[in-house]
Amino acid sequence: MQLRDAAGKTQQEAAQVLSATATKVVKMERGWVPVRDPDIQALCTFYGLEDTEAVSALLSLARLDRERRKAKGWWNDYPALRDMMECVALEDVASSVRTWQQAVVPGVLQTADYARAVAMGNGAWEDPAEVEPFVESRMARQGRLVGESPLQLRAVLHESVLRQLVGDRTVMRAQLGHLLEQAERPNIRLQVLPSSAGAHPGMNCSFSIVSFDGPGAVDVVHMDTSSANVWLESESDAMHHRVIFDRITRCGLAQHSSAALIASIRKEM
Repeated sequence: MQLRDAAGKTQQEAAQVLSATATKVVKMERGWVPVRDPDIQALCTFYGLEDTEAVSALLSLARLDRERRKAKGWWNDYPALRDMMECVALEDVASSVRTWQQAVVPGVLQTADYARAVAMGNGAWEDPAEVEPFVESRMARQGRLVGESPLQLRAVLHESVLRQLVGDRTVMRAQLGHLLEQAERPNIRLQVLPSSAGAHPGMNCSFSIVSFDGPGAVDVVHMDTSSANVWLESESDAMHHRVIFDRITRCGLAQHSSAALIASIRKEM
């Protein structure tokens, strides 16, 4: 839509280029239907987009979208995932995830008891019976961290995440111990941003950057807010958050120092 508006073209004109109806163009622009590569190429030419990298990025996003629509993964058996289904489907085809969290342990690193306490504490579940299926789905999600081609995970947690009492002390001791175990995996890099770091680049919000293999693949940024899941799919947004994430990691402790701090807090628990 933005490209069409910038080119001063109407939906009817775009439809004529595709030998389609304006209704189809509306559905394509609003993400209601998958978009074929030939249609993207034809519209980019019509809109005067000559940047080959930009065209390649659009083609990559369209292919990823088509894969997501066709995917019939395990997550479809867990309605309790609710709005997280999109995120889980992306993780399943991603090569790596970089996540910055300042309030909660990332879902792929949570223990069952910790996940249960989070679900009970946030008050989002009208039916308590839905909590257990949610916990089961979160544990199933962690299967992506193992196997022949495990997800490469780089997580940075603020120290407050480790000290926040979620559940009781027993739950937190087990969760911190789980973090130490997971940090020993070759595909997982875990850092802690200590409270002593003071003001830092990640104070505005937590976010995750999901990356994919393949030429022209564009990173997707995910932010889970109190009212909605926000997805940023432009290269400029991805670059902006990659820079912020790199700055956060430079403020964080080294991996061995992070592990030592986690162990120390666990001992206090």
